[in-house]
Amino acid sequence: MTGFVRTIDAPKLSPPKGEVGLIHTLRHRVFNSAIGGVLAIAIAALLFWTAWTIIDWAFFRGVWTAPDRELCNAEGAGACWPFIKARSLQWVYGFYPSAERWRVNLVYLIGAISLAGLMIPAIPFKTWNALFFFLLYPVIAFFLLLGGKFGLTLVETEQWGGLLVTLVLSVTAIVVSAPLGILLALGRRSEMPIVSLLSTIFIETVRGVPLVLVLFMAANMFPLFMPPGVNPDKLLKAVIGTSLFASAYMAEIIRGGLQAIPKGQYEGAQAIGLSYWKSMGLIIMPQALKVVIPSIVNNFISLFKDTSLVTVVGLFDLLGIVQTGFNDPKWASAQTSNTGYFALAVIYWAFCFSMSRYSQFIERKLNTSHKR
Repeated sequence: MTGFVRTIDAPKLSPPKGEVGLIHTLRHRVFNSAIGGVLAIAIAALLFWTAWTIIDWAFFRGVWTAPDRELCNAEGAGACWPFIKARSLQWVYGFYPSAERWRVNLVYLIGAISLAGLMIPAIPFKTWNALFFFLLYPVIAFFLLLGGKFGLTLVETEQWGGLLVTLVLSVTAIVVSAPLGILLALGRRSEMPIVSLLSTIFIETVRGVPLVLVLFMAANMFPLFMPPGVNPDKLLKAVIGTSLFASAYMAEIIRGGLQAIPKGQYEGAQAIGLSYWKSMGLIIMPQALKVVIPSIVNNFISLFKDTSLVTVVGLFDLLGIVQTGFNDPKWASAQTSNTGYFALAVIYWAFCFSMSRYSQFIERKLNTSHKR
């Protein structure tokens, strides 16, 4: 009996005709049944109609140059883009004095550069960059924005607004809620009954109420816990309330990641003599965080959008500052509010989509899953 061993690869053959290409995909995945075909056509028609309606309103019928609302009030007029141009600076800076806006620009620039250094995987001095962003940058931003020292004019937080307030709230809440959520998750899983009970009470209490209620409580009840005569401004109270609210959800996300780690990892850390905090910091927590990256980013995205609720306590974030522009009689028209909300939706989508895409990049970089 003789055998044959191939020494070279067999030639690659083309797939059978009819098994590849657009027609095959449509036939076997879209029009594989009568109901599926009807639904596919209906959904495609709906999407096309929606896209065309938006494009026609925003571009073809949109008003691009106008000194006031007159052209935007014309019959058949579309989006009122001159309104966006006229109010754009207020959207970015709020009521911040024009002569001092360079301070806001400097805070934006420093934050963008340091954040880019954190997001790029392979970059020199990453540890120093992280220490700067999390420890030194908040101090620099605080003194630059508020002023009152080093020869800078004092700008009260009541004059802040727009994108500035949205970023201050969301970035601060994200940075604070992450470590606080980790501590709460560890506390809830702790073997010390008091620590576990207190952590559980805090998490379940905060998760059991809406964010708008937390903001109201922070605005009205927080001064009751302060010494007489001490009443922090509204922005600080909103930051505290939002951070505590986000930390409760972050704690449950982290706890889910800790429970997903096999018991052998905990036992292995104990076997090599690591203490509790070393085993958590070096072995358990890095694996748990990789598992829950999608949930963490989803929580950050929700938090970024939920900052719009601060309008109920008198803060003019991006949504609030957009709505104030609708009351300007110079631009009051039938399309003003539609254009403002459309532009606002695009801005929020751009931020949230960027966070989502970066999280997917990190997932692939860390090989957290074989599925995308």
